Amino acid sequence: MDKPEPAPEKKPVNPRSWRHSVFVRQAAFLFLVLPLVIAANLAIWAAFNQPHHAEAWTGEIVGLSYSPYRQGQDPTQNKHPSLSEIEADMKLLSGTVQAIRSYSVVRGQQHIPELASQYGLSVAAGAWIGPDLERNERELQQLIELAPRRNVVRVLVGNEVLLRNDMPVEELIAYIKRAKQKIWKPVSTAEPPHIWLNHPELVKAVDYIGVQILPYWEGIPIDYAVDAVFERLDELRAAYPGKPIVVTEVGWPSRGKIIPRRPYPGLSEAELSAEAVPSLVNQATFMREFLNRAKAEDITYYVMEAFDQPWKAAEEGAAGAFWGIYNADRQPKFPMAGSISEAPEWRFWASLAAGLALVPAMLFMLRQRHVRPAGVVIFAVLTQLAGSAIAWAGLSVTGLYFTWVGATIWSFLFFAQGLLLIVLLAEAIEFVEVIWTRHGERHFKPFDEKAVSPTVKVSIHVPIHNEPPEMVRDTLAALSKLDYENYEVLVLDNNTVDPAVWEPVRDYCAKLGPRFRFFHLENWPGFKAGALNFGLEKTAEDAEIIAVIDSDYQVEPNWLKTLVPYFDKPDVGFVQAPQDYRDRHESMFKNMTYWEYAGFFHIGMVQRNNFNAIIQHGTMTQVRKSALKRVGGWAEWCICEDAELGIKLYRAGYDSVYVNHSFGRGLTPDTLAGYISQRFRWAYGAVQIVKHHWDALAPWARRKSGLSGAQRYYFLAGWLPWFADGLALLFTTASIVLSAWALYQPNMISLPVAAFLIPTIGSFVFKFVRSLWLYAVRVKDCSFLESLGAGVAALGLTHTVAKAMLNGMITTSKPFIRTPKCEDKPPLAAAFIQVREEALMLTALWGLAIALFVSPNFADSHSRLWIAVLLVQSVPYASAVLLSLINVMPSIFRPKEKRETAGILSPAE
Repeated sequence: MDKPEPAPEKKPVNPRSWRHSVFVRQAAFLFLVLPLVIAANLAIWAAFNQPHHAEAWTGEIVGLSYSPYRQGQDPTQNKHPSLSEIEADMKLLSGTVQAIRSYSVVRGQQHIPELASQYGLSVAAGAWIGPDLERNERELQQLIELAPRRNVVRVLVGNEVLLRNDMPVEELIAYIKRAKQKIWKPVSTAEPPHIWLNHPELVKAVDYIGVQILPYWEGIPIDYAVDAVFERLDELRAAYPGKPIVVTEVGWPSRGKIIPRRPYPGLSEAELSAEAVPSLVNQATFMREFLNRAKAEDITYYVMEAFDQPWKAAEEGAAGAFWGIYNADRQPKFPMAGSISEAPEWRFWASLAAGLALVPAMLFMLRQRHVRPAGVVIFAVLTQLAGSAIAWAGLSVTGLYFTWVGATIWSFLFFAQGLLLIVLLAEAIEFVEVIWTRHGERHFKPFDEKAVSPTVKVSIHVPIHNEPPEMVRDTLAALSKLDYENYEVLVLDNNTVDPAVWEPVRDYCAKLGPRFRFFHLENWPGFKAGALNFGLEKTAEDAEIIAVIDSDYQVEPNWLKTLVPYFDKPDVGFVQAPQDYRDRHESMFKNMTYWEYAGFFHIGMVQRNNFNAIIQHGTMTQVRKSALKRVGGWAEWCICEDAELGIKLYRAGYDSVYVNHSFGRGLTPDTLAGYISQRFRWAYGAVQIVKHHWDALAPWARRKSGLSGAQRYYFLAGWLPWFADGLALLFTTASIVLSAWALYQPNMISLPVAAFLIPTIGSFVFKFVRSLWLYAVRVKDCSFLESLGAGVAALGLTHTVAKAMLNGMITTSKPFIRTPKCEDKPPLAAAFIQVREEALMLTALWGLAIALFVSPNFADSHSRLWIAVLLVQSVPYASAVLLSLINVMPSIFRPKEKRETAGILSPAE
């Protein structure tokens, strides 16, 4: 073989000078840029966690409502506190409050007055009245026995009985009258203001009005909440002048669901647009303001409540657990004087965010020495954002009380969120490398065909299966025109049943002469890989290179002549050229898929080539025969035998060459079904490869496994986005379940926006910007609209890829799925059939988003963010449906005869 033209001489680079410049840049990054980026991140954390100031409270609280249950205890499951635990609570509260109010006098709580008296606390003893008549009797009798105690200053027969519709007002009044016959202390019951206003007969039956005033549940914003409490008191005073009033519950939760403002006469537009937001700052603000005003107006009250009650979340919704001024561990949740912080521990989480981001930024700087300073800064910023996203999600769940189910769900969400952020960082690395990396040394071009005349023999293998014979004849005709002397063509027909399909190809091979050999394989195992292995056995003895093309590719005459010389270097195992297509002008669908393919070949493959880590993709590949035999040929267990062969060659120590120049053009899939089945095969095959070669691909694998660190990274990083699609499907499914649950029980769940915001909206925005930027830089001749179309095509495959990845993780083998060629467009009905799963998911997401939007229970900003999450999650499914409709548009608007005239249908159809 003639030797290739030597490369022009380059001016030698002084290694010492180069190392010095790299050291200077690294030092500048370490001691100047990175600290500035970290400082900026910490400043943002500080800006979002500015302390809040409110009027201080320095006195004792008049009264607190008291439930003795701790975390893990639940009266509905018959798990009650011990007497020592109740006594410890009384001791703790004795320096804070003058009196407490209880809700029950059975199951150990009958000892509350006695234990409270030891610490100087007065008690408003309450009997729980509900639909359980037997318990009602026990509660009432026990209340009668406890009432004479000196520190029992008043009693309450029932709590919100009428609000819960547990019994008619007449029956409640009967219980109250029975209590008054035996108890000489003031007797009442506890209900919200509207119950008292609607039932004057109840007011007549009690000694005082025990009113529950909780502005949060009315949707009153925090700025007007305390005013609302005293407005409700004024309404009751006006309705029942002279009747004593005791506020039996008043307060604000520190966490829970945002309550939208409900219409109320006389409210301004500003008041209507605000919301009742549960937060630590709002709880502390409400408490301080209310306590000072209550002291000024000399009212009797019991703040809701002493301690957080985790068990109430299942009874009263997400906010039910968070009304205490102490948490469930008996720690004060906020100070009564001084500044208030929503997240007092934010400095820890901010430092954690900076620390998490520091490691990948440092590693990137040390390993990617050719990246320009701007790229290093961008990556440092992105890592800080990623670290902050994880830290923010962690901060959002601090203070929550988890059941084992909740802990399991949140553990999965955090694990999945962490994996998704790793994927985003991998994509950020590619983004930075492509945009801000100087050209590396591995930049290969076709050899000058006038300057080289290679003579080594090449055996070209063309695997076919049930392909239109006219299409295959065009492929073979192009091969017959190769500007190369020493080659053969083996046409390997794999299990085509109909002789009318394969016999014309056989006859055409005979017409082309002895250089073309045809083999018809019946009942042959191993799918395409099996046929290629058969071809390897039938290859001419003197052939040194195996070249493979698909049955639809029409190659350029210089394909072999300008690439074969790369095999002069003995360690080159395979030479790869990109796939290209000749039919993108036939329809909008094909144009979109054409540019979607182009992104991989002109962005990802070019970047991977810099690190000798390209994906071998079969078509337009040339492989050294001796290397192919050395690694055992094509893998018949894998449905992506080409990519698997590339890894085997790398593990065997061979090098690769990627020449980003089109030498042949094939056909894009005619239908979305074909496009989908092709991508499913690629994604499923990727999982098979990772599982089979995990000993070499694992990040901790040793160099003796055959792969360099860069090769391990780029193979895993290249497939990580597909694994992320599988995680995204799980996130979407979780969103659907949580949304349906929220609609079914609107007050029982607080939608976990923090766990979904970054993995959905954040990642979508990043990927959208990244894709358009990379296309603009690397994919030449692709307009902005065409790059958008490519993005829609890629998004339309998200569900397919997710299914393939999840299938691959739990199964061992899938049948080979052929990519159909030259198929007629499906009718409109089939357009939805081929994306029926995507259409169902889209319907579910849009339906739930609409239901949440129109529901008055989800009119708050928090729920609107959740709706945005659902809409963003629906984008891939909407893209699939849109792509399917675009695919069938020619069938809708053109009759078959016109399409045949226009050349849209192949002659075989």
